[in-house]
Parts: sequence; structure tokens; C-alpha cells
Amino acid sequence: MEKESTSFLKQKYELHNAPEVEQAVERTEKRTGEKVPQKPAERIQNYLNRFKEIIERPDLEKRERGIRALKEVLYDKFVIKPENISEAYWDNLKRIARERGQGADLEQVDWQTLQNQNTEAILIDQKASLDNWLDYLTSKDATYPDWLKYYAFRSILGMAEYDKEKKQFTKRSKGTVKPFPDLNREALAYVLDAVEKKYQPQTAEQKRLEQENEAQLTDEQKTEQKEFVKLLQGENFGKLYAWAIEKVTPESQDALANTKGQWVKYEQGSDHMPLVDSLQGHGTGWCTAGESTAKTQLENGDFYVYYSLDQQGKPTIPRVAIRMDGQNTIGEIRGIAHEQNLDPYIGDVVKEKLKEFPDSNQYEKKSADMKQLTEIEKKIKQGILLNKDELVFLYEINSSIEGFGYQKDPRIAELRTGRNSEIDMPIVFECQPEQITRTSDDINENTKAYVGKLEPGIFQKLPENLEHIYTEFPEKKIRREDIEIGGKSSEQLLSEMGQAGINISSYAKDMLKSRDFIVGKNVESLTLVRLTVSDLGFTKNATIDQIYQRAQAIGLDLCPAEVGPHYRLKYQDQHMNEWIYIGVRPIIGSNGDPCVFHLNRNDDGLWLDDDWAPPYSEWDLGNEFVFCVRK
Repeated sequence: MEKESTSFLKQKYELHNAPEVEQAVERTEKRTGEKVPQKPAERIQNYLNRFKEIIERPDLEKRERGIRALKEVLYDKFVIKPENISEAYWDNLKRIARERGQGADLEQVDWQTLQNQNTEAILIDQKASLDNWLDYLTSKDATYPDWLKYYAFRSILGMAEYDKEKKQFTKRSKGTVKPFPDLNREALAYVLDAVEKKYQPQTAEQKRLEQENEAQLTDEQKTEQKEFVKLLQGENFGKLYAWAIEKVTPESQDALANTKGQWVKYEQGSDHMPLVDSLQGHGTGWCTAGESTAKTQLENGDFYVYYSLDQQGKPTIPRVAIRMDGQNTIGEIRGIAHEQNLDPYIGDVVKEKLKEFPDSNQYEKKSADMKQLTEIEKKIKQGILLNKDELVFLYEINSSIEGFGYQKDPRIAELRTGRNSEIDMPIVFECQPEQITRTSDDINENTKAYVGKLEPGIFQKLPENLEHIYTEFPEKKIRREDIEIGGKSSEQLLSEMGQAGINISSYAKDMLKSRDFIVGKNVESLTLVRLTVSDLGFTKNATIDQIYQRAQAIGLDLCPAEVGPHYRLKYQDQHMNEWIYIGVRPIIGSNGDPCVFHLNRNDDGLWLDDDWAPPYSEWDLGNEFVFCVRK
């Protein structure tokens, strides 16, 4: 198959002559001291091997660092630069505002501020949509060959939004502000399976089964099949993907309201085709609808699907999938709502099923959150007022709302959009509207909440017991908390983290042994503040020096190095996939790299990790740092 795959990329893209392939050859030759043959197939395979090496690194720290570095390269090359946003876009923004009767408002606001806010939103959307593809294609779920991953990813870089009327993707222009196409894992699996089969020699048995399947198709299905085969000859990913998206039509809301049905268990190592056939065409969005993915997943563990009843009373509508990793570990739980979240009706079915699994406790919060979100959605639709606790939950004041999908449940944003936060804030904060302060000069003894800019000296003016601090409500909450440091050696800190089951990257361990890592002999108390780069007032990526200078200008100081492990020990209820960087003077480890600590939590648990922090490296607007309040 390797020969066919490199031949495909050679013919389609002349990839063997691409500059990036030449650079990969040079890297390989420099690293190994051996020449890469000049044959196109060898050069292309060497290029693909580079990505495979990053994705399959056994060291999680190095893998994540490699993928982050790859993302930065792609952002720089394919995400629009702020200066390239056309004047026509800004003129259109003004025109829309005037048509909505907001023309007078535009004269009263800072136009530069409005431009900065829109620019930030454009960049975030483009990066996020690009991340969706890269995160999936580098995950264990994407079991496709590397050449097919390259084919898909390179294709979407030239695609913009999907035109539902024309049933096609628009071509991506150089200065577009549009995000990259949405990822539909089921449609993608359908396309990549078909392309892979085209280049795979079929056995006599496979040909016989295919002929039997074709004989059972209706005339309409045969016409559709001929249409797809014709598209397959051109190998235009955009056209194939558009066709597949139309094929995988989601179930109607009426069909989803009926949750009666049954669970079906597909045994590990069993034939994958019954699972595939039960999913294709239902619009689940699951990559398991692809043959190669389903086969790989069943090799790794059992697979459970809940099917609700169709109009004929048969359990044929897939609603929930539970994939196992091995015998007793749940690999993932996916629903059929946006980004594979659970649909609003199926929560109780999942909650009951989870009781059968030994590791179900880690999913309890997700199940409870989805149930409460559904109840709030029903209340809002019925016009029932929400109480304080429900608003606190909806605005995620105390914790994030967790679901089962790849991204946040879209209902959260939809329900918030329909509300007036100015009315909700006094209820959430348990105060009068006048007790919510907007500028530092208005802070007084009656202030119960601050929602405004972080001005110089703001943290010295805010009362120490003030709980609610936001730059924007509810998205940008500023968290303050006290912590004690000092009195413990590096060895003691490492031992305590080990006892708590905290993972520590190899370089983070190295940082704790660096001469730059100094611990205090006496215990002292500090107040920490967590801020994103955007909270600090930046509208585009900033270097570590710029970030630190801005933090110090508003009354914050860099943290002592020991805050990293101390805060890791204290903050053990961290949200899944949250990354927090400790604002310390970069620590030089044994290999001479300047790094800062970062705290994160993923499927492997809590981590004290490290991140490279040279002076010239830029940090995203959403990156969150921890600083100390200046006394």
C-alpha cells in the first residue's frame, strides 16, 4: 500500500518536489548522517514519516510540544494576518450596523477597539477550526493512513464555508475572514474509506460481497452510488466531502424525543461490518461509521451502541456510543448532537448504563451537568424564571459545564445569548445593580463586584474579600486565591506530587533541580491572580517579555519559581484540558532551554509540565498565566 499512497501524492500534488519535502530530507540527512534516495516515493515517505514520528511519540510531553509547534507553523502560514483584513470587510461591518440602527452608537465608541475585538474573534475562529482538524487527525481516533490524513488536511486548507443551497464548499480566498470547514467525522470516514479502497487491490471474496450488496440497493441508491463513483474518479476532496455531508443526514428532533430502544454490544475482535452498516447514513458524526476506523476500534475493545426505535418500532437509530479501551476502561462516550455531545433527551439512558462500568465515576459530573443543562433549557423555553443557582451554573461561575463531546455543548452559548446579563448579574452576585463597579475610581466599601478594565494598581484598590472580578461577564473572570509557599525542598515537593498521583514531565523535574529553582526556608502567604493574554489588554499574540511588562504595569509581580509545584499540589480539581502557565522568570534546565512551568489535566490525569519560553516566542491571546499580587 505504501507504493500506491506515495504514487497518489506524487501524481496529485507533485509532492516530491515541494519545498517542505526538501526540508524534511535535509533534516533527516542531518539527523541520521545518511542520504535519502532521490526517488519520489522515498522522498514523500520520508516527509510523511516526520509527521508520524511527532504523532506517535511515546513521551506525551514531547508529542504535545511537537503538535503545538506544528500548529504555530500552520497558524503563521494559513491564518489571516490582522493587517490583511480588507477594508471592504470593515466597510461592510459599518453598513450592517447602520442598517440595524446602530450608526449613532458607532460614533460614540472607539472604532479601533471595535476593530480589535472583531479581529480577535476572526483569528480565534480560524485557529479553532484549524485545530479541530489537526487535533482529530493526530488523535488515536483517526486510524487512517498518513497519506490520507495529508490528503484531507491539505484539501481543507483551500476550502471555506459550505453552501447548503449549492451543496458545495466555496473556494478559500487569500484574504478570507471565514473559518475553515466544519469537521464531520462520519462524512470524512466515508470519503477516506472510499479513496483507500480505490487504491487497495480487492480479493475475490471482497468483490463477491460488494456485488451482493449492490444487488440489494434500491434504484435511488444505485443512482447515488454511480454519482459518488463518478466523483471518486476526480478525487476532489471538497466535492466528495460535500456529497458525503448530504448523505449523512441527522435524525429529526421528533425522532430523538423517543428514547425507547436497546443497547447492542459489539464484541472486541468481532466482524466490524455489522457496526458500520448500523451507523452509515444516520448522521451521527462518528468516525466509527468508516470501515477502517470501526475495525481498529473493535480490535482495541468492546463497543456499545444505544439504538432508539424508528417509525416501524425497530431499534435502528444510533444515539450513543461507548468505546472501550481494553476490558474495563471507557475510551470515550459520544452522542449525536453538535461535536458529538449527547442530545437533550438521552441523558438518563446513559446515566443508567454507566453504572455497569468500574470507571464510571469520572463521567458522573458530565452526566449531571448535561441533565441540569437540559432542565434549564426546558425552563427557558417555557418562560420560567431561573433561580440564582441555575444562573450560577449556566454562567459557569464556579466550574465549567462538562459534556461528552469534543467541544462545549453549543446550548450553553445559545441559552446565554438569549439572556440579558445586566439583569442576571445582580442575581448571580447577590447585590444591587449599583454595587457592581465598572471603573477603579468608583470602587468603594459597598462594591460587591467589579466588571471592567484592569487599570494600573487595580488589584491594590480592590477589597481583599471581593469575590467577583471580571473584565467581561461571564467569559472573562479573574481568579484570585491565596497560597502558601516555602519551607519545602525540591525533593519534598517531588515526593508529595508523586504521592498525590501527579504526573511530572522529565524537563519539569529537571527545572526543580536547576540552580534557578530557589525555595524559601520560611513559609509565606501569597495572593495569586490568573489572567489570559487578552485580559492584559493585548489584541494580538505577545512575547513573554511583553506579557510580563504589562502584568507588572497593573500591579502584579512574577511568581517565585516554587509557586509552580506548590500551586500544582493545591489545584487538584483542575478542569479537563485546561492549561495554566506560571508567570516566573524562565528557568534554565540542563539542556540550556529557558522554560516556565505549566499545569494541565488530560486523560492521563494532573500534570506539572514545562513549556519553552524564549524571548521571541509569541503566546496566544487565550493562554492563561498566574502572577502574584504586589503587596
